Amino acid sequence: MIRLENISKTYRTGEVEVVALNDVSLSVEPGEFIAIMGPSGSGKSTLLHILGFLDRPDSGDYIIYDRNASRLADSELANLRNQLAGFVFQQFHLLRRMSALNNVYLPSIYGGDFGAVHKDAMQRLRAVGLESRASHRPNELSGGEQQRVAIARALINDPMILFADEPTGNLDSKSGHDIMAILKSLNEQGKTIIMVTHEPEIALHATRVITMRDGRIVSDERKGKTAPAEKVRRTIKDILLAKRSALNKKELIGYFRQAMGTILANRVRSFLSMLGILVGVAAVIAMLALGSGAKASIAERLETLGSNLLSVRGGSSRHRGVARGADAVTRFTFHDVAAIKSLSPLIRNVTGTVSGSAQAVYQNENWNTRVQGVGYDYGELRATVPEVGRWFTENEITKRAKVTVIGTTVLDKLFGDANPIGKTIKLNRINFKVIGIAPVKGSMGPRDQDDTVYIPVTTAMYRLLGKDYLDGMYVEVSDPESMGLAQRRIKELIKKQHRLYKDEDTFHIRDMSEIQEILSGTMKTMSTLLGIIAAISLLVGGIGIMNIMLVSVTERTREIGLRKAIGARKIDILAQFLIESMVMTLAGGLLGVLIGSMVAASLSFFAGWAVRVTVFSIILATTFSIVVGLFFGMWPAKKASQLDPVEALRYE
Repeated sequence: MIRLENISKTYRTGEVEVVALNDVSLSVEPGEFIAIMGPSGSGKSTLLHILGFLDRPDSGDYIIYDRNASRLADSELANLRNQLAGFVFQQFHLLRRMSALNNVYLPSIYGGDFGAVHKDAMQRLRAVGLESRASHRPNELSGGEQQRVAIARALINDPMILFADEPTGNLDSKSGHDIMAILKSLNEQGKTIIMVTHEPEIALHATRVITMRDGRIVSDERKGKTAPAEKVRRTIKDILLAKRSALNKKELIGYFRQAMGTILANRVRSFLSMLGILVGVAAVIAMLALGSGAKASIAERLETLGSNLLSVRGGSSRHRGVARGADAVTRFTFHDVAAIKSLSPLIRNVTGTVSGSAQAVYQNENWNTRVQGVGYDYGELRATVPEVGRWFTENEITKRAKVTVIGTTVLDKLFGDANPIGKTIKLNRINFKVIGIAPVKGSMGPRDQDDTVYIPVTTAMYRLLGKDYLDGMYVEVSDPESMGLAQRRIKELIKKQHRLYKDEDTFHIRDMSEIQEILSGTMKTMSTLLGIIAAISLLVGGIGIMNIMLVSVTERTREIGLRKAIGARKIDILAQFLIESMVMTLAGGLLGVLIGSMVAASLSFFAGWAVRVTVFSIILATTFSIVVGLFFGMWPAKKASQLDPVEALRYE
């Protein structure tokens, strides 16, 4: 079954070399019960570790069923540990957070067998007399009971060889006798057992006793008849090919369950690990909600500016704040409006405006407000058509009708909650009938755009403000790409109309889309800044996850050693720790989404800020939290996967 040929093993601690095995040769027949004895430092444990595929020799050959195990890859040795070998340790090495039943079926996770694992595990516990203790955790079991659980775990994959390292070393005499009775019974059933012990009375149960000293075999005695070996069910080739190199869906589900068990078993530490991600994601959600809300609010403001608009205003050019002359302001008239409109199809629409201020009075309420005299097309151009009431008609503008559309600020000051439609207000002691309420426009810089009353431009000029000229014009260009051409054509036209010299600058044309671009750029900058701050929060949270996972790797070194001893490959350990990290960050991310949404809602409710939690921000924050878990969990997971099983099991 097994043949060792000139096996040697040397351990190096700094500059000190310790020879553990020195040119050892040995053969093992199926069905044997071998006890390996010797004083401390004789090399018996090292020999057991090499026999059990936990360690590799420095030289020599390990032949098992005609395959040289010394030349197998780590993943192939892991398959042999899982399928061919079963381990019973002196320290039991039961996972304290798991029940006895879960400890027993643990090797099945790495064996790829997810059939009736609970049923099989219960049968193994029943075989060692612990069926009634299946739901108990290791700290609720006696030493003898824990060792029985370890034996049941070693048998769950029905191994061909059972390796026992001081199986009674930590037990009282009665428990030790019970454990040896179980091992002897297994040997009588055909199991091959190789046991390390330093107790002669324990070695008496074996049919063959090998004594070691200073890394060599000094005696090899057969003391009993070898039991009939059980039938070889699987060849080494079958075992090595039984498990695919890639992780399959069932294995990932098993690792996920393991990860959840670990997280729930260490709730406080897990929550503290999640806290950094939670705060980071909450910050992302809250800040993106603020950014989205502000963006939506600005978008509403931009809509009030209109699209493809040019604003033409009279005004003198100033140098260091001094006007160049008293006549340095171009006075526009309706002839200018008609002339610019004639530039069709380049120009879609034109409307003239005048502005001033007036004292608005309704009953015993009065308010000083801004008066805007506008044309019929102004409502569409500047998104001012009332949602309540109506806009002026062309006939009312022609007849200089005394009608008005009031802003929401004026509405609040004069009417409060009352309906103003059809009511009469006084503007500078002249009666005006309220026919509509302008849409909310908000503030633009220091000016409240809703503190305005709109009246027909002709009424404003000839009845209220006493002007015979227009203060400005709004021009709608047909195509956004023609804005530059339109500005040049309008400028040439006005200079021709008013006979201005070439270098005179007594009016200016402003592209309203420039204001939109400035506001949009400012919004993008603010959103980027908020995103960077939130990303830094997530980064800090990710570093916290990494630190906790590194601590976890250190704390769980012996657990990792056990998992490797029962068949876990590097990729299995790597996957499990990565899944733990990602589960924690995902859980923290989801909690962060909830808390961030609550914070955003609170800001909206208590501070009156514009916030908007979007699906994009939720997906972004959640995805980013998973990526953080994957990225920052990689180093601890890789460190865990590279641990040597023997060294990990010895870790204190």
